[in-house]
Amino acid sequence: MKLIETIETFISGDWGNESHTEDTPCEVFCVRGADIEPIKNQDYNHIPKRYISKRSYENKLLQVGDIIVEKSGGGPTQSTGRVCLITPNLIEKLQSVDCSNFCAAFRVKKEWDAEYIYLYIQHFYNMGAFFNFEGKTSGIKNLQLEQAYQAIEIKPISIAEQKKLAKTIRTIDGKTAINRSINQNLEAMAKQLYDYWFVQFDFPDENGRPYKSSGGEMVWNEKLKRKIPASWENKNIEDIADVYNGATPSTINEQNYGGDIVWITPKDLSDQKQKFVYQGERNISQAGYNSCSTHLLPPNTILMSSRAPIGLLSIAKTELCTNQGFKSFVPKAENISTYLYYYLNIHIKQIEQLGTGTTFKEVSREDVLKFPILKPSDAILDLWEKQVSALNNKQFVIQKENEFLTKQRDELLPLLMNGQVSVNSDLSAH
Repeated sequence: MKLIETIETFISGDWGNESHTEDTPCEVFCVRGADIEPIKNQDYNHIPKRYISKRSYENKLLQVGDIIVEKSGGGPTQSTGRVCLITPNLIEKLQSVDCSNFCAAFRVKKEWDAEYIYLYIQHFYNMGAFFNFEGKTSGIKNLQLEQAYQAIEIKPISIAEQKKLAKTIRTIDGKTAINRSINQNLEAMAKQLYDYWFVQFDFPDENGRPYKSSGGEMVWNEKLKRKIPASWENKNIEDIADVYNGATPSTINEQNYGGDIVWITPKDLSDQKQKFVYQGERNISQAGYNSCSTHLLPPNTILMSSRAPIGLLSIAKTELCTNQGFKSFVPKAENISTYLYYYLNIHIKQIEQLGTGTTFKEVSREDVLKFPILKPSDAILDLWEKQVSALNNKQFVIQKENEFLTKQRDELLPLLMNGQVSVNSDLSAH
């Protein structure tokens, strides 16, 4: 049978109005294509609040088990057709939900499990199937939704088997969600500690009391136009780190790629969205490394994308090199790496303002070298690094575990959907 035969009804989107009016009095949270990936990670913070008519509210409000599909948008390497599932957690948090005009939603028939259908469509999306069903209007890609779902075959199986298959994937997703939450909490702790110590200047004094709040000596810094702790100094980045550009070996020569040297591009950071980086999409060979001006960088180097876009940050966890889209900071002392990461993170807006260029803005190495930085005393940096390194180590272990689980999930999903493996009863029981 065809995928479209599993669908009971389609529900069109309604973007509504930004504010309450007589014609649009009903408040909803409106899911856009941009919200689909965050929703999968249970992040609902950026779904916009809109106002729709009473009629739309009655006919287009979504319920648990509905599936939203992106009809318009996409990109060169990303097709339309992404889906997300309306879960009990989402409805509990937001109450009233619809989708935008660039999306549609549908409800499956009672003999089909919504989570299973959601995963089935996701499987076909991952294979790139929906690129074949896209048209263009005014430069925007549009999914021929009904045509696509009419073309996709689905094998009828019992709803019990559907639920078992869906639960298997949910078990993995649940573990990654827990891990993600732990890492977010650890990161919040690290940022809060940074704020206490290096913004409010309430790092522990020699008696373990908060320095500034306990009357610690503060001295006026003319360059910063404010008071700073007595033993701290105003420096430039060049005083505390060596800064390197990257480069790209010729792509014409295939011998330059496929080796053992980790090579990072801004796209890697953009795709991975992680605090730590240790692998990119593509390695380079020794010949490729020798053919260009990139530099081999040690672990704990801070990578900052310096164009397209400016400001993606990550900490290297292995020896690696980068393309020309980075300025990479190699700390001159072991105790300043993590401090530098958070300092750059907080001041990224000021760094962005240094960017120049017509096609796209880029921050120069010279400007980065002269960028001012407040350097705490070595005693405080040593204590900070000791406190934060435990958090970093835990975060990195969890990051790697989640990457393994995600890979396992992505490899398992098509096997389950195609019936190539059976569900492990122990796994599906959790």
